[in-house]
Amino acid sequence: MTNSWSTLPAPTPEGQVGGHEGVGHIVKLGPGADTAGVKIGDRVGVKWVSSTCGNCEPCQAGSDGLCFNQEISGYFTPGTFQQYVLSPAHYVSPIPDRLDSAEAAPMLCAGTTIHAALKRSNARPGQWIVIAGAGGGLGHLGVQLASRGMGLRVIGVDHPSKADIVLSSGAEHFVDITQFSKNDQGAAISSHIISLAGGLGAHAVIVCTGSDQAYANALRFLRFNGTLVCVGIPEHGTQSIESASPGTIIGKQYNITSSAVGNRQDALEVLDFAARGIIKARVRIESMDSLATVFQEMKEGKLQGRVVLDLQ
Repeated sequence: MTNSWSTLPAPTPEGQVGGHEGVGHIVKLGPGADTAGVKIGDRVGVKWVSSTCGNCEPCQAGSDGLCFNQEISGYFTPGTFQQYVLSPAHYVSPIPDRLDSAEAAPMLCAGTTIHAALKRSNARPGQWIVIAGAGGGLGHLGVQLASRGMGLRVIGVDHPSKADIVLSSGAEHFVDITQFSKNDQGAAISSHIISLAGGLGAHAVIVCTGSDQAYANALRFLRFNGTLVCVGIPEHGTQSIESASPGTIIGKQYNITSSAVGNRQDALEVLDFAARGIIKARVRIESMDSLATVFQEMKEGKLQGRVVLDLQ
């Protein structure tokens, strides 16, 4: 909506409808939609990737987020900030009966994305994982999935206002990023996190925040054979990871990977985690009239968890 992601191929079209995590009931089916296994009255969700072709190589490999012909909610196809949404019947996600709609909505992008990222980290039960941006929409779900769903030991890094949500989500340690000066942030915070993670460093780090400094720090948190998973996209530019010199990567045999967004199966899995009460999104319900204020909170880094718009 602000055209701040320089990595997107073109500006958002004028007059586009925003929103990329939506839940509602099916009120009408178009021609052929009855073969997709959905019916009128079903409660379903529209995801960040609102449609894929199902035929290209990424689709065949289960990499929905890389589909050559994908449509993105709120970018090149109208998003979910509206009372009626048109969506391909084969690509909506069924919402479990036990899961509240407001709690289900954040699972359709934030939950799906962080679930896929955790799987790509290859971290095993009992191992240490650092989540940068641990108090945000993706982060607080990632802390819960990692600690309660995967048996990982979590160190959350964020602004001090996010300490409560991070620790209550299951993190063993919270690191206040503001306690380390920018001039000395790399060495000081790295030493602290390495000591928290048994003196050797974390087995994996997931960067959920769109901060170049967070990426520069992240590799320094890892132990040998550790994995960095890139998720958050910094705005306004394509700066390289400052600490990612070939010598450093080779010397510690680091793995650097990324997760654009999960696939349909990831969405079903994370919705099931939520329905069983293993994870619970912290949501605040607002009306559409509050949208400008919500965006301002996001810009200032004050937003905890997720805001859900009730359009009923």
